Amino acid sequence: MNIDALLAPTPVAWLEAACEQWQVLLADHGYCEKKAASTALALIFAYPECTGQCLALARLAREELRHFEQVTRMMERLQVPFTRLRPGRYAAGLRAAVRTHEPQRRVDLLLVGALIEARSCERFRLLAKRLPAPLAGFYDDLARAEARHGELYLEFAREAAVAAGVADYSARLQELAAIEAELIITADEQLRFHSGPPRGSARSA
Repeated sequence: MNIDALLAPTPVAWLEAACEQWQVLLADHGYCEKKAASTALALIFAYPECTGQCLALARLAREELRHFEQVTRMMERLQVPFTRLRPGRYAAGLRAAVRTHEPQRRVDLLLVGALIEARSCERFRLLAKRLPAPLAGFYDDLARAEARHGELYLEFAREAAVAAGVADYSARLQELAAIEAELIITADEQLRFHSGPPRGSARSA
């Protein structure tokens, strides 16, 4: 999914905080990769009849777990200790907007997946330009993977909408993107990979 589809850029205040607290960000990144793998698996269990989608998501889940392994090794290399972190409100805020009836639910879940991957791609690109090696190269590589993942989710969302005759596909993407943008620009108490800017800073820059 092209990051141009995102309705708000990451606030500069978040990027500055992320560069200062890169250890916290790296620890949360590990959680994000595990969650991304589990999301793909959940979709496989929820829609086993969608064979093509399931096979593609199985590959995606394996790649996300490899990313988790890479993050763990990077933490060891940079001597960043494991820390138990409370999850932020971003993913929960998006999933709260998912419709509960089918086939709209499947379309929404895939669109949410696409938006999360697009935001991850955008942030990896920003961090790659600001952080020193080895994180810069690591995040640059991951940005390309997230772009592929976003396009995959978006492709399956389109296919699901067409197959089910869901007429509001484009409008629904805009609605969910608006929710995603508000979550990203609203201040947060804690820094997370998908959090808004630190509380007390400008909403955007």
